Amino acid sequence: MLRTRPFCAVHPEAGYASSVSSVPYDVVDRAEAVGLAEGNDASFLHVLRPEIGLPSDTSPYDDVVYKAAVTNYRRLRSEGLLVRDDRPCLYLYRQVMGDHQQVGVVACCHVEDYEQGVIRRHEKTRPDKEDDRTRHVLETNINAGPVFLAHRDNNAIAAVVSNET
Repeated sequence: MLRTRPFCAVHPEAGYASSVSSVPYDVVDRAEAVGLAEGNDASFLHVLRPEIGLPSDTSPYDDVVYKAAVTNYRRLRSEGLLVRDDRPCLYLYRQVMGDHQQVGVVACCHVEDYEQGVIRRHEKTRPDKEDDRTRHVLETNINAGPVFLAHRDNNAIAAVVSNET
């Protein structure tokens, strides 16, 4: 059985979500990320893709990129654009695309459950991307890229989600 636990999320302060929120790091290339974050120092892309604030010939795997991610994250926190919850929680996350809506539960899960096959792998990832994101997590001490997991229908989970939404 998958092990989950609540956590203290860091999220945009009320009123700043539209300025801070960004697309995931891996759905845009560098040029697109530069364009999306242009004129918006609050964009979380400055944390996810910190090379956008560095010279264009900077390798995305250069040490300076990871240092910039840390600096940019700390700036968003110190400016009060990102706040940390006081107590661990499970969170509900709604995604809407056209007429389709889905709500997920956001929680921490154990890497060991992935390694032991409790969480089934559904895609092949490239080692360079895995190494990059692992280093990003270790350098920044944040997990800014959620992993989406699916589960079989479960009446207890559905009841909680329905009640809370």
